[in-house]
Amino acid sequence: MNTLEAARRFFGDLVAATAKATDPRIADAFASVRREDFLGPGPWLARAGDGYVRTPNADPVLLYQDKLFALLPDKGLNNGEPTLHARNLSAVAPRPGERVLQIGTGGGYYTAILAELVGHEGRVEGREVEPAMIAAATRNLADRTNVTVVGRSGIEPPLPESDVIYVCAGATAPVRVWLDSISIGGRLIFPLAPADDRGGMLLITRRGEDQPVFAARFISTVWNYPCMGAQDETEAAAIREAFARRGARHVKSLRLAPEPPDETCWLAGDGWWLSTADI
Repeated sequence: MNTLEAARRFFGDLVAATAKATDPRIADAFASVRREDFLGPGPWLARAGDGYVRTPNADPVLLYQDKLFALLPDKGLNNGEPTLHARNLSAVAPRPGERVLQIGTGGGYYTAILAELVGHEGRVEGREVEPAMIAAATRNLADRTNVTVVGRSGIEPPLPESDVIYVCAGATAPVRVWLDSISIGGRLIFPLAPADDRGGMLLITRRGEDQPVFAARFISTVWNYPCMGAQDETEAAAIREAFARRGARHVKSLRLAPEPPDETCWLAGDGWWLSTADI
């Protein structure tokens, strides 16, 4: 094993262990997908505080650390933190043969990891609206026959029925078209977060067919690039207030209208609310 191969293997194991991901396939996916294939030519810009630091050279070994690297630095768009994504992937648990919809494909790095997890018998559709990222992801993922990149909004219906919906941009509500597109037993994970502010990665699981209640729990705190068209300032203010008073760990379910909020309500939005009661 050469130095770069060893760095990839250690990176996969370290990221999975830090995220407490018990599925060994997650470590293997991070070890096998070549990060340098999704970041453009080096040297690269690593996120450091409010700015970036340029790598000293274009040695891809430098990319195998738990850091954000710039995709479009002028827009603050980065290749996300590996440990955060490993934690999210462990929670949403894509299985071989499943259908995944990823919203916010970026350069396609985590799309490729999702494709590894569902295998050749599964499929991944990536939605992206940034023209430079649509072109990059289409190019970077061209050799993956189980992946399709679509240059279209991830909140614009129709969406394909999916076993996993993996959202990589912050929204201030569980978008209804996402909920309507989850298969029975399917999972949605997304950053419930205001633009450029703190929120939480919310995992939603559909238990039955026509019920207005979903299992829900927060996985971690998150700051995320905003999802275009999925930000509402009134709901953003309510999210900030809810996280300021804490208690997110007690959330257990998502309720939809017409069920009105009751004393178990932790956060309420327009036609939805999060409850500390089980479904």
